[in-house]
Amino acid sequence: MASVETLFRLESRVAVITGGAGLLGYQHAATIAGLGGLPVLLDIDAAALANNVARLEEETGCKALTLVADITDVSALRLAQEQLQAHHGRVDILINNAARNPKVERADGQDFSRLEHFPWEQWRLDLDVGLGGAFNCAKVFGHQMAQQGSGVIINIASDLGVIAPDQRLYRKEGIEPDHQPVKPVTYSVVKHGLIGLTKYLATYWCEQGVRCNALSPGGVYAGQNDVFVAKLSQLIPLGRMAGVDEYRGAIAFLCSDASSYMNGSNLIIDGGRSAW
Repeated sequence: MASVETLFRLESRVAVITGGAGLLGYQHAATIAGLGGLPVLLDIDAAALANNVARLEEETGCKALTLVADITDVSALRLAQEQLQAHHGRVDILINNAARNPKVERADGQDFSRLEHFPWEQWRLDLDVGLGGAFNCAKVFGHQMAQQGSGVIINIASDLGVIAPDQRLYRKEGIEPDHQPVKPVTYSVVKHGLIGLTKYLATYWCEQGVRCNALSPGGVYAGQNDVFVAKLSQLIPLGRMAGVDEYRGAIAFLCSDASSYMNGSNLIIDGGRSAW
């Protein structure tokens, strides 16, 4: 029987992390590297990717491979897969982390987020990246894992994939009710959809040894204004937002053999918000 410490090790396992140029993309990569794995950061933003890779090398000593690709373009993903295959020869983990984060308000102050005014083009873009991109990556990298006979897929959902957004968080004084900013509908739809995709993939490739689970994190503190933070903290039993590194343990668990009997599940880590 393997020791608990051994169960969490990811020696030489290749992990593709979409949205690798982002805030949590870096944290996922650092977790993989710290457990002996080989993170591969994939994003459309080459400059931001380079910054995260440089930081990762400085802080962990790991020189990660980068793949510049648009996850809404299957042809681009297949080219990225060829690069990955030439460099590592396999893929063991896929973390579908990439997403658009639709803004509550437009910079010009015009109505934008409310359902009645939400642009079709914005709906399409948000779903194409957040949900369609995860589908495309599963199609390309998940299929490769199935051919190999093993692998792990993790879809990064949200507590708002389990509960509805509390629109009171976004209200502003002096604005008429039908013009108040709200959390855009696409965020909820994408995150709920990722949980559905998780269950589908968990049963689709189970006979090929590919597991799929979702992680639903709560809000991460990243310099949001004090009023919003205070309002949100009142909705969370632990009384605060998450620190940027507080999902590392969950990623380690879901990626590793420590979760070997977990498949088709959604791990909610939100400080208790969805329990209230």
